[in-house]
Amino acid sequence: MARLARLYVPDQPQHVILRGLDQQPAFVDEQDYELFIDCLKAAARDHHLAVHAWVLMPGAVQLLVTPSDESSLPKAMQAVGRRYVAHFNRRYARRGTLWEGRYRATVIEGERYFLLASRVVELAPVRNHLVAIPEDYRWSSYRHHIGLTVDSLITDHRLYWALGNTPFERQRAYRELCEQTLDERETSQLMQATLKGWVLGSDTYREWASRSANRRVSPLPRGRPRKVREAPLPAAGAPAAAAASPQPGQPGAHHVPSSTGPGSSASGGHPGSEAGAHPGGHQGAHSDGPTGQSSGTAASGSGSTTSSSPAHEERKPGAGQH
Repeated sequence: MARLARLYVPDQPQHVILRGLDQQPAFVDEQDYELFIDCLKAAARDHHLAVHAWVLMPGAVQLLVTPSDESSLPKAMQAVGRRYVAHFNRRYARRGTLWEGRYRATVIEGERYFLLASRVVELAPVRNHLVAIPEDYRWSSYRHHIGLTVDSLITDHRLYWALGNTPFERQRAYRELCEQTLDERETSQLMQATLKGWVLGSDTYREWASRSANRRVSPLPRGRPRKVREAPLPAAGAPAAAAASPQPGQPGAHHVPSSTGPGSSASGGHPGSEAGAHPGGHQGAHSDGPTGQSSGTAASGSGSTTSSSPAHEERKPGAGQH
C-alpha cells in the first residue's frame, strides 16, 4: 500500500515528533545541540516554516510549527536531517541513519489544542525527568516564552499573543498556564494523533479541514462495507403489476379499474360494477365464474341483475373507489 502524503491544511499549525534510532542519543554535547538549532534556523528561513515552540532532548525532537505551503515542512526537515546527520556521523565515526524512520506530524485545531501542544513540547524535559522545572532546561523555547531569553528561531503565534496586551502580561500568563497540570487524556490524544498522522480537532474542525486538506484527514472505517439487502423478486409467472400493487384490504390499497372489457369505467359502466372488484382477489374481464358464464354479462350496463354477486350488495358507497 502506498504511503499517504504528508498531511497539510493551509495556515494550520502542526505538531512534529522526530525520534532517535533505537532510543540512542541524537545529541551528545552542547556542540550537537547548537548545530541542530543552527540547521533548523537555516531550514526554517529557506523554506518559510514558522516555528512556534521547540525542544531538543537526547533521544527526541518536538516542534510546533506552521508551514507556509505543502512542501515547507518536508523540505525543511529534509534539509535539517541531511546536514545534521552528516555532521553527527562524521564526528562520531558512524554510518547510517540517526532517526527512527520519518518524522511524525499532524495538523491540530489551533483554538483548542495550540497552547496544549506548546506546553507539551516545552514541558517534555520535566515529564522525562531531565530537570525539575522547565526554565532550568536550556534546549527548549520555554525560556523565551516566559521572558528569560529572546529566541530568534521563534515566531510567536497569534494565540500566544492573545494571552496579554504586553510582553510582560503574555509571559506571566504563559508561565501560570504551564504551572497547571497537563490533562493526560488530551496529551495522549495529541501524541497519538501526531504518531498516526490524523487531524486532531472537533468534528466540525475535521469536516472543515477535509475540504482544503491535500488528503483524507481521518482513517477509513474498519471492516468491509455493509451489504444493502435487496427487495425480493416476484415469484416466477406472477404478473409484475400484481407483485408491485398492494392487495385489496391492505392499508393504502386502491382499486385499479381494468382498462379493457365491456365492464371498464372507461366504457361508461356504473361505478362498482367493474369486473375484478370482488374483495377476494383480482379477476380479469374475461375470467369465467363457477357457471362458466363471462363476468362481462353483469358489467355490460344492460340493467340485468341475474348475475349480480354479494360484493355488489355489500359494497358501501364509494368503497374502494378513487
